[in-house]
This record gives sequence, C-alpha cells and structure tokens, in this order.
Amino acid sequence: MSNALAIAAVTAVLKDLLNNGLIDHDVSTHVGPVKVTALPPDRVKINGEESSQLNLFMYQVTPNIGWRNVDLPSRSPRGERINNPPLALDLHYLLTAYGSQEHHTEILLGYGMQILHETPVLGRDAIRKALAAPSPVNGTVLPEPFKTLSASDLADQIEQIKLTLQPQTSEELSKLWAAFQVHYRPTTAYQASVVLIESQRSRIQPLPVLTVGPADQGVFVLPTLLSPLPTLTAVIPPKKQISAMLDDVIILEGHHLDGSSITIRFFDPLRKKILEADPMAGPTATRISVALADAIDPEVPPGPPQPEKNWSAGVYTVAVVLKRPGETTFRTTNELTLSLAPKIVFPVSVTKGADNKVTFDVTCQPEVRPEQRVVLIVSHQEIPSKAHPTQTGSLTFEAVFLPEMLEAGTKHLVRLRVDGVESILIDRSKTPPAFDPSQEVTMP
Repeated sequence: MSNALAIAAVTAVLKDLLNNGLIDHDVSTHVGPVKVTALPPDRVKINGEESSQLNLFMYQVTPNIGWRNVDLPSRSPRGERINNPPLALDLHYLLTAYGSQEHHTEILLGYGMQILHETPVLGRDAIRKALAAPSPVNGTVLPEPFKTLSASDLADQIEQIKLTLQPQTSEELSKLWAAFQVHYRPTTAYQASVVLIESQRSRIQPLPVLTVGPADQGVFVLPTLLSPLPTLTAVIPPKKQISAMLDDVIILEGHHLDGSSITIRFFDPLRKKILEADPMAGPTATRISVALADAIDPEVPPGPPQPEKNWSAGVYTVAVVLKRPGETTFRTTNELTLSLAPKIVFPVSVTKGADNKVTFDVTCQPEVRPEQRVVLIVSHQEIPSKAHPTQTGSLTFEAVFLPEMLEAGTKHLVRLRVDGVESILIDRSKTPPAFDPSQEVTMP
C-alpha cells in the first residue's frame, strides 16, 4: 500500500497528466504558452493580465465509505497489535481555467476535461512514469518535490485511482469561491478514489503454518451444509415433557457425535458445578441416550453415583465432550439447556389446624439446597416453604385456606416449584394433554 506521500503524489500525477495531454494536443498553437499548476486559487498570480493556465486544486479530503470499516485494528489477548487498518481517502479537486483572451478559458477547460475523461483510471505504469525520471535522465535532475513523491508507493497499492466528474451546483461553487476570496473562473470538480495509506505501526507476525489437518492431510470438503464440528441440536426429555426428572433417560440429538471417550457434561450456572455421565449403550453420530441418575461429580472421589446429593432442581446446560475418529484431541459441542424438575413423593401429609390453617409435609427429589426458592402450589394458591437451613428432601408448608377448600375428601392438584422449575403435573404423552391424577392431595 501507499504511504503518507500518496495524497501529494496523486496531485503530482494528475498535474503531469494534464501537462502531457496539453502538449500532445498542441494546445499552445491555439492559446499561446500554457502553464499547469496545483495552487490554491488565491495564489494564482494574475497581475492585471491573465496568462493561459490550468490550475488543479485539492479542496477537500473525505473518508472512503467502501473501505472505512475494512480490516479494523485488532489486538491479541496480551494487547499486542496484530493488524493495522489502511487510511482510505477520497480526494476532491477543482479544475480551473484561466485565459489571456476571449475563449481561451473555454478551450483550456475543454481540453482539460477531455484529458481527464479519457483517463478514468490512473494506471500503475503511468504513475511510475510520472513520478520517476525518464531514462537516460538521472533522478537527481528532478525537482525536489518529485524526489520525495517517488517514494510514495502509490503505484503499488491494492486499489487503483479512479477519476470521476462530480456535479456542482451554482450554490456550492459560489460558497467555494467566496471562501477563496478571489474572482470566479470556469471550474469543474473531480473526485479521485481511493487512496490507501498504510499504517507504519509495528505488529506481530505469526509463524508460518507447518501442517494443515491431521498428518498434513489438508482441508476436508464435505458435500453438506452441516458444520463438520460435533453439534447438539436438541435435548429431549421422555414422554414429550418440557422438563426431565431425576430418574429419567434423556435423548441428545445432533450430528458428528460419534467417537471414543464420549462424556456428557451438565453444568449448573448457579452453583458453578459440573456433573458428568457416560452415554448408555448404542450411541450413534446423531443420537445419544444418557441416564441422569448416572451422573457423578468429577471432583468427588470415585464411587457410586449419588443423584440425591449431586443434582438440584433447576436449569442446566448440556454439552458432549468426545474425541472424533482419527483425531487426537477432545472436542466439546455447543451447549443446550435442560430443566430438571423436582418430584413430589406421594403420599403428602396434610394436617388441618385452627383458623383454617393447613400444614403440608412434602418429601421431594432431588434434595433442596438452603439458598433455593421453593413454593408449593395447591390448586391456585402459592405457599412458600418454611426455612430449610440445610440441604434436605423434607419440606414444610403452611397456609390459610378458604373454607370451601377445606372440606374433607376434597382433592387438589399440587405442584412443587424450585428455582422456577415446576414438578410435572401434565401428562403430555396423551392427546389431548391431561392432568396427572397422581399429583393430588386429599383434605382429611
């Protein structure tokens, strides 16, 4: 890419293009000697009588929209710069004609516009030729600015410089010339796009790649839109339920799940705890079965699973860790959510007291931790649990009921909600779904 000298180099190349074009068209035979300059309009010397002159003035620089968000700067985790964005600019020029006699300005402006119209792109060879001394002339005879601009590397940037005629309204032109504080002369506007200035900041460079793929086998191309990585697509509890229970077997569906040393990993985001389980017999690349009761805590010494102690009702994430065939490293799939519902162990002890107060003694699985929020819902009434300072599977609930709910023999559907996950009350395996009659308590 080019460097900070590129802006001046573009102006120099355009000036050289106009100068050579006027010579090729032998314009001096029509209007006399002609100069091509690149000065601000207020520095063009008139001195009472104007000479024939074309002036190219860069009046504005704007960021290029197409390159503005390309190759944004980025750093490594240690803060090292690993990438540098180019400074992408569009240059805006005014081409102004000055004449010593009638029609000379129109003639000069016409030739100038024709030259730029016939050169819509500044070729790389043309840029090198304009900024370098022609052979056999030595570069030391070049004007001092050209000696500097030859190091701009403008011809080597990725994008070529494109010239576009830009329409200007009379209001825009009047504002520009009012800012110049000089008399207006015939003018057209052009845009040169795009100049890419490369940052000179140092950056780290990675080592070359030695191998691609296992045993340097290269990149594998598969005739499918599926990702080649192990991926989970669904976690399916039994009987069409939306939650699983502790003694359930769940199904994991996905693709590329085949391999050796398969482990299912469950993560509790509240406790920051991981449980692991082995798949049941017969896992395939698209389907794995796992029994929740088989999950163990890897931080606990080896022993039989303790589902009552390890699990807690709530929301978990599920992932599969495996080693694919032919690979030496383990891969971990994406994570999906699994709701583990509490289970009420029936019968539930119901005791009626004075003032319509009813006490429910509930045994649940898995055990409830002290910090968990527990509510028993009897029909439509929520009853918070009494304090349980230790992990326990026995909970007590007390509430005042309406008289019509206290009649002996009255049955009420009950649900236990732990950290937002409710026990399973609806049998979704039936069509249409129905309430499970086993989830009831009877008033004594």
